[in-house]
Amino acid sequence: MTPFELSVRFFLQLAVIISVCRFVGWVAARLGQSPVVGEMIAGVLLGPSLLGLIAPHLQAQLFPPESKPILFSVAQIGLVLYMFIVGLEFRVDLVRSRLKSALAISVSGILAPFLLGCALATWLLARGGFFTAEVNVWQAMPFLGAAMAITAFPMLARIIVECRLTGTPVGALALAAGAIDDAAAWCVLALVLASFASDAMIALYAIAGSVLLVAVTFTVGKRLLGAIATRAERSEVDSRSMFGWMLVLLMLFAWYTDSIGIYAVFGAFVLGAAVPRGKFADQITARIEPLATQLLLPLFFIYSGLNTRFDLVNDAGLWLVAGVVLAIAVIGKTGACYLAARTCGESHRDSFGVGALMNARGLMELIILNIGLERGLITPTLFTLMVLMAIVTTLMATPLFKWGYLRSGSVA
Repeated sequence: MTPFELSVRFFLQLAVIISVCRFVGWVAARLGQSPVVGEMIAGVLLGPSLLGLIAPHLQAQLFPPESKPILFSVAQIGLVLYMFIVGLEFRVDLVRSRLKSALAISVSGILAPFLLGCALATWLLARGGFFTAEVNVWQAMPFLGAAMAITAFPMLARIIVECRLTGTPVGALALAAGAIDDAAAWCVLALVLASFASDAMIALYAIAGSVLLVAVTFTVGKRLLGAIATRAERSEVDSRSMFGWMLVLLMLFAWYTDSIGIYAVFGAFVLGAAVPRGKFADQITARIEPLATQLLLPLFFIYSGLNTRFDLVNDAGLWLVAGVVLAIAVIGKTGACYLAARTCGESHRDSFGVGALMNARGLMELIILNIGLERGLITPTLFTLMVLMAIVTTLMATPLFKWGYLRSGSVA
């Protein structure tokens, strides 16, 4: 297809994607789920798992392979913009007052599922058919451990926003723990890729680069951002000018974290968290949030759904493995985070709420799985089983959270 034909097709894709996401999101909301879960399911519905089965020609015409790079690039912009907004609404003071709990929850939420994932990897290697022939046990264990330890950070953040929990202790705890959790998981993944590619620089860039970014942003960067915010509050013209420069900084932060292997959303979140709270931050949110959530962010869910196939889980043995994977995922993440929070003195209500939110894997899981599939670590069979686990744990997050947390009291 020519570039002009792809652009024409892209606008049709946008119309279909937004329509389906809004409808499925509405259905999800009626069933007590977060609309973001509906958008995740919408991706599967438009992909080969449903539309590709019942109308393969229509699915191929609507989403030709040549259009996937465009969908991915625009989806990345939406995800980066949204995570920047989440960072802007992130209350660092709440995290600082509960730093011990946030660190304990994130460490427990990484370590327990990571160790269980390593044990699962040895079992799956022995069964055969889940990892490629080139993968050894020392590569399989950390990869599956990282995949089990990951949290759906963007989805967790969106559920927190939708439940009006952004400024609450449980919201701050979950965001802080989720951010640390996923950053660590990406560093582990970088180590695995370094081992598989025989390039230690991948791991060095990921770990050292992320530490450097946080250190610079919250020292020198805070002063620069403060000056930008002060200038923006002088007049409407200055506000628009500084907003443009903030977008430049946002793209640079996203580029940097993507280039070091930590993923673009973390750069966006770090920048947003460092921006001084006030009139300028509120103006940024008002300008970005509607466009990001209603138009751009759904593309990210659809893109991942287009790469997912559930018809590969076609015998009882695979369903047994799927059940084991799901059980390990839930026990390792929810149980460990709950116990860690309780040990740090958090209430039963807050502890359960954090554990329920941290259990969701969502599309961050799909990102890791796609990397593993593309790099030749896992087979399509294991990819499908892990995607199934990601969807189920994400579906569990909102009802489990509402059952254990919201029913115990209203959110301020």
